[in-house]
Amino acid sequence: MLNKLGLSALSALFSVSLASASGINFDGKDMDLKSELSAIETPAASPSQGKGLGHWLEGQYQALLNKNAKEWTIMVFINGKNDLEPYASLDMNEMERVGSTDKINIVVEAGRIDGYDDSNGDWKGTRRYLIEKDTDTETVGSKMLEDMGKVDMGDYKSLAAFGKWAKAAYPAKKYMLIVWNHGSGWEKGAKARLNKGISYDEETDNHINTPQLGLALKEIGKVDVYGSDACLMQMPEVDYEIKNNVDYIVGSEETEPGDGYTYNDFLAPVAAKPQMSPAELARTAVDAYSDHYQKQGTGSTQSFVRSSALPELVEKVNAWVDAVMAAGLKTEVEAARSSAMSYAIPDNKDLYNFVSLVSGKTQDAAVKEKSAALTDFIAKDLVMHNRFNSKAASPDDGGDYSPDDYMPRGRAQRRGEKDYSESHGIAVYLPGYEVGAGYNELAWASASKWDEFISWYMAK
Repeated sequence: MLNKLGLSALSALFSVSLASASGINFDGKDMDLKSELSAIETPAASPSQGKGLGHWLEGQYQALLNKNAKEWTIMVFINGKNDLEPYASLDMNEMERVGSTDKINIVVEAGRIDGYDDSNGDWKGTRRYLIEKDTDTETVGSKMLEDMGKVDMGDYKSLAAFGKWAKAAYPAKKYMLIVWNHGSGWEKGAKARLNKGISYDEETDNHINTPQLGLALKEIGKVDVYGSDACLMQMPEVDYEIKNNVDYIVGSEETEPGDGYTYNDFLAPVAAKPQMSPAELARTAVDAYSDHYQKQGTGSTQSFVRSSALPELVEKVNAWVDAVMAAGLKTEVEAARSSAMSYAIPDNKDLYNFVSLVSGKTQDAAVKEKSAALTDFIAKDLVMHNRFNSKAASPDDGGDYSPDDYMPRGRAQRRGEKDYSESHGIAVYLPGYEVGAGYNELAWASASKWDEFISWYMAK
């Protein structure tokens, strides 16, 4: 037997619940709770009803939220408090060419400082925006939601606060978080500001290091897709820190050109098909990036990996390490390390290419078997989509930059010819002289035998 609850009581309950959900809105559209709830029928309460009416009401409330939630909230943490500041406004204007819709939210936290860019009113500090569509490609016209003053955007707690706020204020069925700034993946650099991490804040001289990125994602809670609009971040050293709180990870093995993501190219397909799955959205991000730089003739790499595959990657890597060490292939490893596909940080090597080169230098059956198992796993189960664009030399290029030339910028592009055809979507740390301080404390190093492998081949 079904009966209807009194509408006034149920409406009151839902109204209180909605009011208590801090920051939740449905883009200013009033929800007609009476019309939403009039069709709801509830079981008559009885002592035999297990969890009872309160549990049922909670479920109905959550179902109502899900019904009204948008498909995607895309959260972009733009740390323009450094030499990339001119690109911050440019990228926000690219976002405005698409803008938030009735199906997707695009929200931004953007920071700026003195010294690099005086456009868009030359404001300073940190602001939050809901990105709205407009046709002005020079001036950011979106609604500023909050002027937060000075915020340390190199503090992982600032990233965590932004993510938690965005999820509460703009609920959706699926979430993507993008961190926009310099990135260095894992690197032992001579310059302290380049030691492993992302989101470098010149005002505070702080940045989010690799383990802290994991802490930020843990505080934010589950997101469906994470993207680094930054250099050199597609490494297991980075991915393993965040794997428990994201399904797919988008990033680049190499440096990114200064403009990074071309946001209108990425967001337009999402707006056209907002119901796309997280894997589809990750693929869209990779393709939009690669297509843009292909048209420009600019060298680039971009891929997305499935985070749930990372524990099995550890198993495959450990089996490969055991076989290589048992075979005593130090000479072969060093030769492969020297010739493997490398990036702006020379110690970053493409994992697939490196393993293939080691395998090609030995007849050891166990090594060949474990190498094939590892490379097949990378290609079929870990890296879900990989794109690269090789860059041809031009008469005006004048050769490659040295690390000291391009790393202070971080997202600068190497000049001269660069063949990325051996980029398979995931780079790994393979130092030639010494191991970077703190490497052994990474989640990847703790879970895998990669740190033991490095120590083994470097030992004389």
